[in-house]
Amino acid sequence: MQTDHLSYGSDQSGLICGYVFAHEQPGKPLYTKEAVEWLQSPHSSRDDSFIWLHFNLSNVAAEKWLREHASLPDEFFETLHEGSRSTRIEHADHSLIAVVNDVLHDFAFEASDIATLWLNVSSNVMISARRKPLKSVDRLRNAVNQGEHFSSPTELLTHLLRDQADVLIGIVRNVIKKIDDIEDHLLADRLNHKRANLGELRRVLVRLQRLLAPEPAALFRLLQRPPVWVAERDVQELRQSTEEFAVVLSDMASLQERIKLLQEEIAASVNEQNNRSLFVLTIVTVLALPINIIAGLLGMNVGGVPLAQHENGFWIVVAIVATFTAIAGWLAFRKNRND
Repeated sequence: MQTDHLSYGSDQSGLICGYVFAHEQPGKPLYTKEAVEWLQSPHSSRDDSFIWLHFNLSNVAAEKWLREHASLPDEFFETLHEGSRSTRIEHADHSLIAVVNDVLHDFAFEASDIATLWLNVSSNVMISARRKPLKSVDRLRNAVNQGEHFSSPTELLTHLLRDQADVLIGIVRNVIKKIDDIEDHLLADRLNHKRANLGELRRVLVRLQRLLAPEPAALFRLLQRPPVWVAERDVQELRQSTEEFAVVLSDMASLQERIKLLQEEIAASVNEQNNRSLFVLTIVTVLALPINIIAGLLGMNVGGVPLAQHENGFWIVVAIVATFTAIAGWLAFRKNRND
């Protein structure tokens, strides 16, 4: 059973989609039974064709099928169960083994919306496997379904890496838009809850960069001594896509620094507002202090309270309170100006 290109399910073997490419023709759908027959056929009968099989590792049958039919190196299966998922590309047993991190299909600027794609690329087979739907793989599937031509599995890998870079460029643009909006709120003195929004954006960028930063270095090391079956044109395309990816990572690092500076500016603005509120509270306390003290003294139920029998006693007390209040207010404002 083959799922359509809009579905994220898989058949009983865990296969999400499969394609066979031959004679510079667009990829044709490849079902599980046909994939087994193609993999078991002699190399001489394949007529320079190659296939791409994409699996859902959430289906427990997927890994079993790969072990039985795909003849993949042991290093590939070891990477599936490693705790570390840092991006890397290695050459092992006439294959390229890649661990690529990407954002989920329904990415919503959450640090947890990042998952891993495992790849095994040889001269005539590309195997990809994931546990959650990923954006860059969906873009590659759409390109194949729309009839785009591919001449080798390495070209599929290059397209996938460029799709990944395009997804990151979209994320960077969205982050820039969100940061610009936050800056506008800051300039308009309408911060609201934007500090929390900045923290979320920064966490996403930090995690993306931490997971993706090793990718250009790993590719550059590989391209220094590429496998013999990789064509020179594919090597140049991989090198170019790696350079584009490195530029995107640099932009992400610049965005992190911009967010950090904006957080510091917002924190300074909030501290200034808190200081103003504290100053107002201090002034109110200082202005109320004289009248509270005098009211407390004159309200004591003891003999000898001054001005108790004086006909203008009330106004005298008011004048004393007003004088001390004016002096206290003057001292408080003077101290604030000096600070």
